[in-house]
Amino acid sequence: MIFSFDAFVTNALFDRSGRAAFALGDGTVRFQTEDGFVTVEAHGGPMGGAVLSAAVHPSGLGIVTGGDDGKVVWSRIEGGDVVATVIAELKNKWIEHVATSAASGLIAFTAGKDVHVRDVADAKFERVFPHERTVSGLAFEPKGRRLATAAYGGAYLWYARIADQKPTALKWAGSHIGVTFSPDGKFLISSMQDNQLHGWRLSDSKDMRMGGYPSKIKSVAFFDKGNLLTTAGASGAVIWPFAGANGPMGKEAAEIGFNRDSMIVRVAGIDQHPVCVSAQDNGRIWIAHLRNGRIETLKTERGAPISALATSADGKWMAWGDESGEAGVIEIPDISGPREFAG
Repeated sequence: MIFSFDAFVTNALFDRSGRAAFALGDGTVRFQTEDGFVTVEAHGGPMGGAVLSAAVHPSGLGIVTGGDDGKVVWSRIEGGDVVATVIAELKNKWIEHVATSAASGLIAFTAGKDVHVRDVADAKFERVFPHERTVSGLAFEPKGRRLATAAYGGAYLWYARIADQKPTALKWAGSHIGVTFSPDGKFLISSMQDNQLHGWRLSDSKDMRMGGYPSKIKSVAFFDKGNLLTTAGASGAVIWPFAGANGPMGKEAAEIGFNRDSMIVRVAGIDQHPVCVSAQDNGRIWIAHLRNGRIETLKTERGAPISALATSADGKWMAWGDESGEAGVIEIPDISGPREFAG
């Protein structure tokens, strides 16, 4: 199924029901339906606006978005009706990053140098974590108790429900623009402005240098039950091993699907299988199986750079969107067997 939204696709997500949702630069959220899609006016309004970030709501129903209008909005289809609920509004602020946790029921979002936390089960609950510099990345640990933030000079770990605390600082020189926990919660990975990743083993804060990229790493994704990490930022998908207590420490990354004429700009993975999805800056998307080496193209048509990519929880569907507003939902083929050749 292909859509033309005529607006930059900021995020593509699947909620718990398996419904695809697209957050757009015109302030709307579009939900896939059997007949096409329905539209939620989340941030647009008469003055315009844009969705800057999005995450699946902790309940699994619909998505939470942050906009340049200072609003955090929960958009969903409920009982056949399209619903948009404003969770928070900060005037004259941009909500550039949103993170959610199904495990703890918490929603976190950034506004400049501050991180705000809300609880979906308690409308009065609010925490604000100030930083010395602008927060440029946000992620919950798998259990949802701790929150990682990225800023200039390193990453910070906060207990999401505790007020008036001093965070654990994981220092590393440079500008950090994104953070991701490994699925087992043992490692924290940061994307950096200067074309590299940096990691920490959280048990002892030991550093991991993960460099060698020719461009900025806009997207990372764990897959294969957390044993592998795939990243954008090169002419092929860069794969890091995370099995064992030491993760990628002392190990080399592998690059697959190398194409000198394009760069990988978005990646996704299938949690239960050694299968990753890679999207290029020429609009093409392919899938790779890391055990049998099989690679199949899912989207052959060239187009604008892919700006959003996601896989469903069951690994059967992929949603994508690009910078021109084109988007789609594609069924992911089973590539676990050997490649078949025509005789």
